[in-house]
Amino acid sequence: MWVLHFILTTLDLTLLLLPEVARPEKLFGFPIPGLGVVLAFAILLLTGVIAANYFGLRLIRFWESVLGRIPFVKSVYSSVKQVSDTLLSDTGNAFRKALLVEFPHENSWTIAFLTGTPAPSVARHFGEEHVSVYVPTTPNPTSGYFVMVPKSRVRDLDMSVDEALKYVVSMGVVMPRGSAVPPPARRTRLPSRAPPETDPAARGRPAHVRRRGR
Repeated sequence: MWVLHFILTTLDLTLLLLPEVARPEKLFGFPIPGLGVVLAFAILLLTGVIAANYFGLRLIRFWESVLGRIPFVKSVYSSVKQVSDTLLSDTGNAFRKALLVEFPHENSWTIAFLTGTPAPSVARHFGEEHVSVYVPTTPNPTSGYFVMVPKSRVRDLDMSVDEALKYVVSMGVVMPRGSAVPPPARRTRLPSRAPPETDPAARGRPAHVRRRGR
């Protein structure tokens, strides 16, 4: 409830973009909670429609060229844009496969994602073939560690990248498909032996006499 209230109140701040005469307080005489969500969705949809056509693409390129001329902003914007285009692209291949690596120390294993191979200027300092991996943190996988490890020290996992991400975010609670733990085998109950005779009269007699007496 607190998270929903925070989201709604934050998005309601977008109503401040409207002229004062067009706000719900002026039109209806009372505020309408959640109307900012509709306005934010409309702005997002309109931005996508404008950016998808010919004139919108030219406008975006013009805006990028303006940012590329600002000394400090161009380095930050170009770096963020390159990373976002790689990670968020529908045809991108940022995370190629899920791996099992020793991290943060030996004999301690965690989930990692293959991102590529080290740059040639870095790889020449290694004695064997290395791979570049991204080790996400839990439960927020957007932060993590970039590590270059020997290829012989990683293990390929039989799970997709999406399944591995769910496994990391859930802190190991959501198991990948096909890796459920089988139920324990049922134990076969052996027939119990007949209890010894407790008849006081039968005590002290040989076994064949007791059997005949029955």
